[in-house]
Amino acid sequence: MHTRIVIQTEEFNLAEEISQAQSYADDIGALVSFVGLVRGNDQPQNPLSHLHLTHMPIVTEHEISKIITQATQRWSLTYACVIHRVGELAVGAPIVLVLTASSHRHDAYLANRFIMDFLKTEAPFWKKEYYINGEQRWVDMKQSDQQHTLSWQ
Repeated sequence: MHTRIVIQTEEFNLAEEISQAQSYADDIGALVSFVGLVRGNDQPQNPLSHLHLTHMPIVTEHEISKIITQATQRWSLTYACVIHRVGELAVGAPIVLVLTASSHRHDAYLANRFIMDFLKTEAPFWKKEYYINGEQRWVDMKQSDQQHTLSWQ
């Protein structure tokens, strides 16, 4: 099992990340990717200009590592990767990549969803939204995200 956790400001290249995942094992039968994008229309009356994400270095990576470990205890994975961006991100920009690989699709699918659900509630990232009209606000955790995480228990 190989894991990769990266926190970065620059955009990631999905094709390169998939190729890298495939290079770690020859028994991969399924590779699931999730790419999260910055939404701009959560509040149609107040369009988003951009987000600014911050994190706590070392602590954030440690928490993501714990999430991946939990996933590997539930499902048989060959590879798991989380790349999360920080800094200023425009509407439509990729913000997170979760890649999971396994011999079989079932494990790769479920582990990918599990990791993403827990990233939303357990990884220490802080988002501030900046709106076209000049307003700004810190983003609170959504109740729906908490419910998704709780559904795994």
